[in-house]
Amino acid sequence: MSELSIHHERIRKHGVNLPVYWLARAILQPSMQLYFLLVRGGRHNIPAEGAVILAANHRSLLDPFVIALCLGRPVYFVAKRELFERRWQGWILNALGAFPVRRGESDEEMMETARTVLERGEPVLIFPEGKRVRSGPVGNPKRGAGRLALETGAPIVPIAVTGSERARNGWLIRPCRVRIRCGTPLRFPRAADPSPTLAGAVVDRVWACVELQWGWLGGTLPARAAPRPRVLASGRGRIG
Repeated sequence: MSELSIHHERIRKHGVNLPVYWLARAILQPSMQLYFLLVRGGRHNIPAEGAVILAANHRSLLDPFVIALCLGRPVYFVAKRELFERRWQGWILNALGAFPVRRGESDEEMMETARTVLERGEPVLIFPEGKRVRSGPVGNPKRGAGRLALETGAPIVPIAVTGSERARNGWLIRPCRVRIRCGTPLRFPRAADPSPTLAGAVVDRVWACVELQWGWLGGTLPARAAPRPRVLASGRGRIG
């Protein structure tokens, strides 16, 4: 079993390391709230129990940790595989709920881990941009989050984060103002084998809601052509 597969297996079988998670949260939550002047809007939109996908834009490596403070339970999240190369760092991230993703390719191992977590009724945080977009408007989403929502039937909460990109300067963490806004959950019909087109249509709709939260926080919205009408059908479905 590869080193990355070990991290996936731990999350699937054991979940977070609860003593490590709650100790880290007890230390980090009050300090992060003060240090980053953290504003968390719309937290009531996140279900207090059951499976949920949190779909957020990505500005900083701090994003999973500040978004996790919007929930009162552990949050699982994807992180780039390079962060797991140092064994001690990978262990800590894994204990806090992170599992690796191979960026730039279709990562079925990551998708299987996310499905497993959702099927046991826990939240998963996904960054559909697939990488950090540190300046300007939000980036373009990939369709994995849409596929995950269709395959599991879990609702998706669109989330926007602003200001976190100003916190890090190398290894130095500077005080700044971080704002988070959580939108209303979106629900889609479950599909056992959704087509790429259907998954793309779902993530497009979710991302429009992320952009709405982003604009509400004062972020610059990307210039786009007028959207074409789309219709979602159940099952594999089609768009026309």
